[in-house]
Amino acid sequence: MIVKQIFDEEMLTLAEAKEILVGIRESRSEQEMELGYELRRAINHAELSSKTDGVTSRKLIEELLKLEKMKPEIAFRLADLMPTSFDEIRSIYAKERFTLSDDELTEILDTVTAAY
Repeated sequence: MIVKQIFDEEMLTLAEAKEILVGIRESRSEQEMELGYELRRAINHAELSSKTDGVTSRKLIEELLKLEKMKPEIAFRLADLMPTSFDEIRSIYAKERFTLSDDELTEILDTVTAAY
């Protein structure tokens, strides 16, 4: 598929994408349309990988963006992966040009676990 022009772009969490894909699946089943291979695989991946619902993940992102050294891209990754240890958070921040202190790691981990 060739994309000619992008009109709007918005970042979504995996949980929000799952809700959209499930809505598409339900509307197609009501219309008795068959799901394509790629769509079935995308829905399956979203259902297996998302750990929260769309509202919870969006609230988590809002809380994470209040923290220092937090970029939107990282907040979305944290909301998708829901890390449970300092090492997982460090791996998300691996490409950044700064390191996080133990206090910052604790604050991020507490925010993520509170949303779980």
